[in-house]
Amino acid sequence: MPEGVYRRALKAKVEVIEGGVNDLLWDLAIHRYVLQRVIDALWELNKLPKRGQVHQLFYLMLRGYGFRAHIARNIYRTALALVKSAKKNGGRKPTIKKMSARVDYQDARVDLDNGVIKVIFRNKWYSLKLIHRREYIERFKYLRWKEIHVKYCNGVLYMSIIFEVKYAPYASRNVLALDINLKQIVAYEGASVRRYRTRFIDALSKKARAEELQKKYPKRWRYNNRILKRIKSLHEKARNIVIGWCRKFAKELIIKAKKHNYAITLEYLTSLHENTIKNGSAITWKLTMFAYGKLRDAVISKSIECNVPVVFINPRSTSSTCPRCSTKLVYNHRLGICLKCNFVSDRDKVGAMNIWFKVLKAYAGMPGSSPSAPPMKGEIRQRRRTRDERMKKVIKSIQI
Repeated sequence: MPEGVYRRALKAKVEVIEGGVNDLLWDLAIHRYVLQRVIDALWELNKLPKRGQVHQLFYLMLRGYGFRAHIARNIYRTALALVKSAKKNGGRKPTIKKMSARVDYQDARVDLDNGVIKVIFRNKWYSLKLIHRREYIERFKYLRWKEIHVKYCNGVLYMSIIFEVKYAPYASRNVLALDINLKQIVAYEGASVRRYRTRFIDALSKKARAEELQKKYPKRWRYNNRILKRIKSLHEKARNIVIGWCRKFAKELIIKAKKHNYAITLEYLTSLHENTIKNGSAITWKLTMFAYGKLRDAVISKSIECNVPVVFINPRSTSSTCPRCSTKLVYNHRLGICLKCNFVSDRDKVGAMNIWFKVLKAYAGMPGSSPSAPPMKGEIRQRRRTRDERMKKVIKSIQI
């Protein structure tokens, strides 16, 4: 993952201390109403207009509702992005259900020392108090903020403050390769293997129970409040299990990587969504709750915070080839056997080891060198071993 400027979010509950809760909710409700109006108007067009044309179509109308200039701009840009995405993917017309709004730096004031945020949507300023641990807010104190998101959900006000943070990863000594599966995650760093049990199965059980209720009451569950509440509760528990576990695991992983100056290697699963469609509905929901994206985002977020290097590797053939001699393995259930060199190991360990070797081959580095080291000059290359010779020495030095 290249170094540069990335964004992090401070998320917390808030309470209104100045301006009135009812007035704030009224402004959010008007914001949702006009956003839906712009979406409805854009949806009826055969050809979507450009951003400048959208400004001419809707700016005066939005200003007529009392919204400030930058809030109006955010409304029609958001509507255009939602409609464009829905039409590109062949989806239905977007429907805005939650009351939320985005505010830029021109219409907000952030005071993290006192934990107070001031925002304005139309013609009134509101002061909001962050409700969170002080040590959590202190992490963002010296960062530059870019925008604010205010959301009202289930009777509670939430706020997300987006900050810019510079990501400058350190030079790593080794690589920690991860093979992510439904039941466990296998970590390998060249010498030892460690297994982490995931909670994805627990989340799957909640989701399976919710789907059983939907099948049991195919017509009633949408209109029966008791059944509908139960189904929503199960889906929410499944989501919370996945997100909570991913954040805890990412924190533990990044702390270990930073302690030993390791880089983190993740699989670049570009075809995960396509595989869910190709394999049919029987496995789609399993891969959905597999939540690789949630885990990847949690690891990347924590890596940016701690400046830990992250490397993405194509996982193709990592579970089907022998890490010792690179021949194709023969599997007995989940036990891989190499008929050429008699290597025997389970599928998860094979994947983690091959991912680790792929990183070394990609960067041609020895254990203890940086995977992002610059290429050697020609005269230095002549005085050193070739890449193949170094890789052979790496393989022989590791007891598999």
